[in-house]
Parts: sequence; structure tokens; C-alpha cells
Amino acid sequence: MKEIGLNLYSVRNLISTEEDLIATAKKLKEAGYSFFQYSGATWDPKRIKRMVDEVGTPVCLTHIPQERLLGETEKVIEENLSFGNKNIGLGAMSWDILTDEVKCKQKIEEYNRVGEIMQKYGCKFFWHHHNFEFIQYNGQTVFDYIIENAPNINYTLDTYWLQLSGVSIIEYLEKLKGRIGCVHLKDFKTKFFIDEKECPRFVPEIESVGYGVINFQDVINKMREVGVEHYFVEQDNAADLPDTFQQVERSVKYLKKEIK
Repeated sequence: MKEIGLNLYSVRNLISTEEDLIATAKKLKEAGYSFFQYSGATWDPKRIKRMVDEVGTPVCLTHIPQERLLGETEKVIEENLSFGNKNIGLGAMSWDILTDEVKCKQKIEEYNRVGEIMQKYGCKFFWHHHNFEFIQYNGQTVFDYIIENAPNINYTLDTYWLQLSGVSIIEYLEKLKGRIGCVHLKDFKTKFFIDEKECPRFVPEIESVGYGVINFQDVINKMREVGVEHYFVEQDNAADLPDTFQQVERSVKYLKKEIK
């Protein structure tokens, strides 16, 4: 692969100040990353623009808090366009809403309207899913409900969370054709249980792309087929480890060397 991005949430411990953000971005660029998702640090559009201009690596996706997406939609769009980004996302839907059918469907409708507004400005709204969206109401998952009822919502498809959910990544890529311009790449090894409850388990040598069970060559071939534009490595626990940079460097090295 030639063009690979990183969700900066993965290195959130290395970007707390503007100086650190720029220094880390330069180092990531040298390691092979071509663009970023801005997440996990102070929201300051001017700071982000200075980073983009100085380092020369665009920000191609952001995550914005729910209250701002719903209450300040046009302001959020203006801020993102100020540094050249047209892909604006929700990091996660809160569990208390997802588990309430009425509230959940109401919020989906509200986000669909947000997506409609964004389209008027040449932007797209992206929903970053987890495994939570595979809970069901009347035999249909929240994930599939969004696909069928909210055409203005695009997905940031996440390989790890689909694998944890027990569904086929390839099948969902086909199902979402035309609505997944952005993806998160991270690997998966085994399911992890605490008191018989299935839980996510982020393990360094497993979460790094190419170190688990996902066949990324097949997955990425399919992603190309269905029109994915931005491939972001995301490693949720890298920032909690002493070798944060080496964690994300390992993924980009694998993708550049092994994925054709």
C-alpha cells in the first residue's frame, strides 16, 4: 500500500501540546503515514491548520462530540473546512441511547439530518461503529437499521469491531458499498470474556495490523473494490504503552511491505 493514515487517537499521549503535535506528525510522516484523523487531542482548528501546513500531511477525518454535531452543525462544518477536511464523524454513540430503541432511532434520524446538512457544504458525516451496534430491535441490528433508514449517514468501518461482532468483514464491505469512504484498520486475535461477558481485548502484538487473524490482503482488496478512499490505522491502547510510536510504526511497516 502507498497511502496510509493514522488516527491520532492512537498516539494521544504524544500530541497534547501544539509543539508535540507537530513534532509527532513529522515523525509519523517519516515512518510512512500520509494523512491523519484528528482525534484524542484539544480541538483547535487553527492549531490543526498550522500542523497541516507545516508538516504537509492533511487531516482527512475528525471526530466531534455529539452535542456539537447536533447543536452546532454549521459551525463544525466551517471549522473543519478551515483546515481542508470534509469528512466529519461521531466517535461513538452512548450506550444508554443505543440500548433504548426509541431514543436510538430518534438520534439516528437526527444524525441523518446532520448528514444532509453536511452534504450541502460538500462534506460527509461518518458514524464510527463498535460492536454495540449489533444489538437487535425486533430482529434487526442497529447497524443494519442505519443502513436502511439513514441514507445520509456514512460509516467509518472498523475491522476489529466487525471481527469481534462475529460478522463477515467482506460481506459488510459489500453491504456498505458507496458509504465507507473511511476505514479503521486494526487486527484481532481472540475473544476475551470476563464473568461470561464478551469484552474487547486490545493486546499490542495483536492490535497491530498483520499480527492477528484478519486477512488484510483480502479485506483491503475488497475495500478498494467498494470505493474506500482513506485507510486509517487505529490502535486504541498504543498510548497506554511505553513504546507508543513503535506500536503504530509496526502497523504501517506491515501494510507498506505486505499489502499489494
